[in-house]
Amino acid sequence: MTVVEFFNDGDAYERFMGRWSRASGEIFLDWLALPKGLHWLDVGCGTGAFTELLYARCAPSKVEGVDPAEDQLAFARKRPGAAQAEFRQGDAQALPFADGQFDAAAMALVINFVPDPAKAVAEMARVLKPGGTAGAYIWDFHSGGFVQQPLRDAITATGAPLLPNPGPEKATREALQGTFAAAGFQAVETRGIEIDVSYPDFETYWASQTGLPNPAVQSLRKMAEPDVAKLKAGLRDKLTGPGGRVTYPARANAVKGRKPG
Repeated sequence: MTVVEFFNDGDAYERFMGRWSRASGEIFLDWLALPKGLHWLDVGCGTGAFTELLYARCAPSKVEGVDPAEDQLAFARKRPGAAQAEFRQGDAQALPFADGQFDAAAMALVINFVPDPAKAVAEMARVLKPGGTAGAYIWDFHSGGFVQQPLRDAITATGAPLLPNPGPEKATREALQGTFAAAGFQAVETRGIEIDVSYPDFETYWASQTGLPNPAVQSLRKMAEPDVAKLKAGLRDKLTGPGGRVTYPARANAVKGRKPG
């Protein structure tokens, strides 16, 4: 199964990741602290959660989004808060835009899925105007900060085989710093982002976490039904708090830099 096939259901991906993309994205945008009225590029825009956030918080003059998954783009085009955006199918490693076209570019929860992050970041630099800003943020897979980490830990505890998340080594602050610096960005900085992942009840949590054929769900599908039921019961006991809510922390790493000019 390819990376794109993980994301062939826009509705399921939105239930799984949309809220947490926005929660971490708000902190990321506050950190970028860019002026209003910019022309933005959203690289790997997916379901448009971050695109919508750009319109809500940054008052851009224009936003263009690019993503390889047409099913996610179809979802993005239906977002009321991103109705003004232009979405197109494309590859982060070969952006379908002219040199020096954008004031700002961002990759929200994407860079670890890109086969060659250095090429993608170099492409962001190419399409930015001189003096433009690029940034990215990604779950801290390397240190267990992913929003699906409790489920992954529960699967690992059973001894069942579990495929790794794609590219955890690309998600460290050191790797992000090096990738942006190698692409020629100046004043490169990194930071951590912490959020609380929260669901009203365990069944809502379980449905959102198991709706996509990602590595954890593929492992679950290979387990016997009694083993899955035991895992689910144990996870329910561990995660359910007062009032039946499920709440736990997640962490992302972020990077930003400025194109010389």
